[in-house]
Amino acid sequence: MKLIRQIDVYAPEYLGKKDVLVAGNKIIALEDQLSGGYEELIVEEISGEGKLLTPGFIDAHFHILGGGGEGGYHNRTPEVTLSQLTTAGVTTVVGCIGTDGEGRDMTALISKARGLEAEGLTTYVYVGSYRLPVKTVTDSLIKDFLTIDKIIGIGEIAVSDHRSSQPTFDEFARAVADARVGGMLSGKAGIVNVHLGGGSRKLELLNRVVEETEIPITQFYPTHANRTTELLAACIEFAKKGGTIDFTASEDPDFWEKTDGEVRFSKALKQLLEAQVSLDNFTLTSDGQGSLPYFDQENHFIGMGVGSAKSLLVGIKEAVQKEDIPLEIALRAVTSNPARVLKLDQKGRIAVGKDADLCLLDKETLEIDTVIANGTIMVQEKQVKVWGTFEQMIATS
Repeated sequence: MKLIRQIDVYAPEYLGKKDVLVAGNKIIALEDQLSGGYEELIVEEISGEGKLLTPGFIDAHFHILGGGGEGGYHNRTPEVTLSQLTTAGVTTVVGCIGTDGEGRDMTALISKARGLEAEGLTTYVYVGSYRLPVKTVTDSLIKDFLTIDKIIGIGEIAVSDHRSSQPTFDEFARAVADARVGGMLSGKAGIVNVHLGGGSRKLELLNRVVEETEIPITQFYPTHANRTTELLAACIEFAKKGGTIDFTASEDPDFWEKTDGEVRFSKALKQLLEAQVSLDNFTLTSDGQGSLPYFDQENHFIGMGVGSAKSLLVGIKEAVQKEDIPLEIALRAVTSNPARVLKLDQKGRIAVGKDADLCLLDKETLEIDTVIANGTIMVQEKQVKVWGTFEQMIATS
């Protein structure tokens, strides 16, 4: 059991100063002040002085196997390690495959997800890659949802991008329809994670499906919404109609703003709020371990970065400190909103009965101090307490 004493709680809504009691992997009490009833139990007390408490971050778009390859074999990025996620505050991660669905496949993705879960995190995956038709694990997409617990959606399906499979409307609509039915039958989100490129068609395929079929706008989860100013404007219109859009965080927003024309998360969120979009309809993901290639005007590859989970907190801090966006609004992007979109009922909130996924941040700097995943302290006072399997071998050698 763990008792976090007198800490400012953002659930993500601000609840004031509270005592929070954790038993096993659950939050079992949340009170102004707890006293009595557990004296005979072994309880580890954690002081909340100078800190604030948030739900553990949900990174809903992460290349846990690595990504890349657009610049050749030597540009394949490495797999993520446990501490790269926990030190960034991530307690739940959704793995995906991007451009390269041949050199990396679903068996490897699911195996990596299970490995991270064995090390202490909560993990899920999207089935597929940039290309359509989706390469399924079983003989059908619907059966994948029914038989494989980790699969909660499809993606990241690429549109409006020179690296996509250039799907037809019928091909795209059929994949979305199968994801919807598969999600309904299995009780999962069945979400369609859509990679938005920088092409002129933007969200054309998504809008056509909504307009020409019975599939609701909520079935889609388009990402990289802040890739360009023009795409951001189109995505905000999509969100105003009831869709959820996903912004991509950057560890170095100055670089990508100047080099690639990307709109940094803090400014994109400000625009979304000014457009009076619902506070439920946006999220933030890192595109972690994915390659971040940039191309010239003729789509020639000219350079590459690598996504990092640490970019999430960079974006949250900038939103609060540079754009004066309330912390409880910015936090929704990595807590309650992705939990709702992905139907992760036990995640994304601090409340009695929810999973004990928690981050303690420094009240002044918003830097991560302590991270608890499923009730286990993974990072404490900025020091890693639980290493990944091979990280531990390296650290002790």
